[in-house]
Amino acid sequence: MLTGVTRPAQHSAPALRRLLDLLAQGAAAEEFDRPAADARQAGASAAELAEITEAAAVALRIRRTLGQHRVREAQLTALFDTASDLAALRDLDAVLRAIVHRAKLLLGTDVTYLSLNDDAAGDTYMRVTDGSVAEAFQRVRLGMGEGLGGLVAQTARPYATGDYQADTRFHHTTTIDSAVLDEGLRAILGVPLRLGARIIGVLYAADRSPREFTATEVALLSSLADHAAIAIDGARLLEETRAALVDLNAASETIRTHSEAMRRAEEAHDQLTDLVLQGGGADDVAAALADILDGGILIHDADGAELARARAEPLPQPIPAVSASRARGRAVPLDGTWVCAVLAGPELLGSIALTGRAGLADADRLLFERASVVTALLMLLRRSVAETEDRVRGELLGDLLARTGDPGTLAARARRLGVNLNRRHSVFVAHSEVAPRHRLLAASARSAQALNGLAGLHHDHVVLVAPSDAPGPSAQALAAELGQ
Repeated sequence: MLTGVTRPAQHSAPALRRLLDLLAQGAAAEEFDRPAADARQAGASAAELAEITEAAAVALRIRRTLGQHRVREAQLTALFDTASDLAALRDLDAVLRAIVHRAKLLLGTDVTYLSLNDDAAGDTYMRVTDGSVAEAFQRVRLGMGEGLGGLVAQTARPYATGDYQADTRFHHTTTIDSAVLDEGLRAILGVPLRLGARIIGVLYAADRSPREFTATEVALLSSLADHAAIAIDGARLLEETRAALVDLNAASETIRTHSEAMRRAEEAHDQLTDLVLQGGGADDVAAALADILDGGILIHDADGAELARARAEPLPQPIPAVSASRARGRAVPLDGTWVCAVLAGPELLGSIALTGRAGLADADRLLFERASVVTALLMLLRRSVAETEDRVRGELLGDLLARTGDPGTLAARARRLGVNLNRRHSVFVAHSEVAPRHRLLAASARSAQALNGLAGLHHDHVVLVAPSDAPGPSAQALAAELGQ
């Protein structure tokens, strides 16, 4: 139990209140130096100035964390909006223009563009650009394996470079290098447009100055590319359907059936996307998908932990089927259960399983696969929120264990996280000979949240601080819970 909270001194109390006001106002970083300067001018003691300076540093860390959270939240909201907008478009050109424009807004780059594969010619060609000024760049074609885009199209993997012209990983050609030079591009990120196991093109974001693309930006553009591929496929199929209605009246019943399947899949995709946009969680997505497909649904994370289940009995994550689905880019059957990997680009986020539907029609299989894209967006949002909260909790845990900082300030930070430091707390160190540390940390974080405590890494050890008047029995209960 933490006690002995000191009363703020004459000059530090107004300064600390001013720092809280600056946080609430979202003030600029340089404003956080002003309370210490004012206190120094007012004759504050060295101890008071040290306290104010430390509080200002903590306030700046909180400001940075909140800023990162707001940026990530805005990016994901824009991504959800993009999914809804693309689902409403039916014209292929409009879909392509919307994709590159949204990519430019999401990543804030100078140029975005999209190339489509030409299977007959064996290359990929520039289809639409946003922000481009060079005509030669807008007409360029890339052979499979040539340049960054040709390598993405050939390998079906994202590639990024901070300075394309100086990057020796790629097969440079005079045509491609000249076009890139005309456009003035330096940093380029390309991700595949994937339909099942087939790559239909590449989506790019590029800047005219050198820079490195973060893993978050790669995951964000990959998620947009997954939605874009679905929208492109839908627009292409609708165009093909219109042509077939004109030329093949004899096949009208087949076309009607196909269009109905596409409409049902699109409506289900829209329904699930709207559900996530309205704040629905994994349980809501599982329940809605179970109703749509008339079967049982299980959602697991990448470590195999069950996130949600609807109309289904508990089932361990079928790891071989998840690996097969990840490799093929589509749902796979296993002993009467359909399994689909949940991906953000090449990253495995988890899986969804469908039970009770051994004989799954192609239309329902497509619907099930599209549900995995919405599930990926949901998991990215969950991860972003969890990472932000874990970072804040971890910083507080480290300060508590290091016994740094003002007790009153620490208590206030803890209250904002739902932790009451006026209660007696015990410190537990978790260790496992078999479980990886990241899984042990995740399990400890869940336990800490349930107990209104804190968990994190401290000196390379998984540490949990939780309210407890009896450390021995509490340690046994935690060990049993974490051992599961």
